[in-house]
Amino acid sequence: MTRDTDPTFRPLTLQDTPAWSALIRALAAADGTGETYEPDDLAEELVQAGVDAAADTWGVWAGRTLVAYGQVHVSTALTAEGLARAHLGGGVHPRWRGRGIATALFERMEPRALGIAGRRHPGAAVQLSASGGIDGAEARTFLAGRGYAPARWFTDMERPLPGPPPGPLDARAEPYEDALAEELRLAHNDAFSTHWGSTARSPEAWADLVGARSARKDLWRVVREPGGRILAYCVVSQWREGVLYVDLVGTRQEARGRGLARAVLLGAVAAAAADGAWATMELTVDTANPTRADALYRSVGFVPVRTQAAFARTVPPGA
Repeated sequence: MTRDTDPTFRPLTLQDTPAWSALIRALAAADGTGETYEPDDLAEELVQAGVDAAADTWGVWAGRTLVAYGQVHVSTALTAEGLARAHLGGGVHPRWRGRGIATALFERMEPRALGIAGRRHPGAAVQLSASGGIDGAEARTFLAGRGYAPARWFTDMERPLPGPPPGPLDARAEPYEDALAEELRLAHNDAFSTHWGSTARSPEAWADLVGARSARKDLWRVVREPGGRILAYCVVSQWREGVLYVDLVGTRQEARGRGLARAVLLGAVAAAAADGAWATMELTVDTANPTRADALYRSVGFVPVRTQAAFARTVPPGA
């Protein structure tokens, strides 16, 4: 690069979200991830709980063109293994790769993530994680060079809507109501307490999820016990036109083995199919999920479309 083409780094702002969205679409097309977000969704990321956009995000500009970005998210709670979890997100436009931009981003993101984790979780080891994309992705070679290794694989699955009938509905599943938000948070924290990389959601972070523009709460389903406590739930969002995404399906530890996850998932799929506004429903499953969630999803008509890797490295306390 010459001095005239050297990119500049500055925090992302609300005014940058159209360019940010366009960059993410270019990355999805080039890297085969299928992951895109609208400007309004990205705007929410800049103001969500626990994020200081001025310090936790970076936009890389060549003149007026956004050519790369980075962002840091650090958990407010520890994982089941006692780790502080920090996710490093971002990407470099294909035409700008091979110029050291990814390295420059990680040299900013890693210290920031470790600093936040050290303040939030003194004395805890920190798990730095980043997406390694699909098989053959350039990101995998880059991450391996920085000491990251594959930690988990996740399979993206989808089914058509309305598609074949997924099976008879289970009367135990009922529509979600906003009055259940806190009870749903507690159920989720219990359900995911043993899942790899998961941490308990704070009330503030949960409020961001429930209040998100993308949330399709009309399609959410829950199963409650007689006293009203939620035992199982399915949370659905819309990120792209005509496409729904199943964010979360969970069952409290004590209530597993009773078909409750199937009940809420069937309810959400049936509601989406009846609506008639959607062409596809998607979700992502951990291939090593101990509850064999992939078998449930296949039984409801979801089929695998791609597998992506999560890369991670653990930094000892004080390192």
